[in-house]
Amino acid sequence: MLNPEELLKLAYAKMYFGKYKDWYLSDVPEPYFVWFNKKGFPPGKTGEQMRAVFELKINGLEYLLKEIRRKYPDPKKK
Repeated sequence: MLNPEELLKLAYAKMYFGKYKDWYLSDVPEPYFVWFNKKGFPPGKTGEQMRAVFELKINGLEYLLKEIRRKYPDPKKK
């Protein structure tokens, strides 16, 4: 379970590598996460965030992250 601060960070989390570099994780197409789910998510924070976004996507909830970005400022830009 993510706390509100972690959820805000997840909403602004971006890919740092690959085809979707610099995209918000919630904007990366679901098949990309399905592939990682089969092959294994990368270790560390990015992998954990990717796994969390994958779970939101397969449950049809990624819109929540987009709504958070619309309503709340990026915590890194405070």
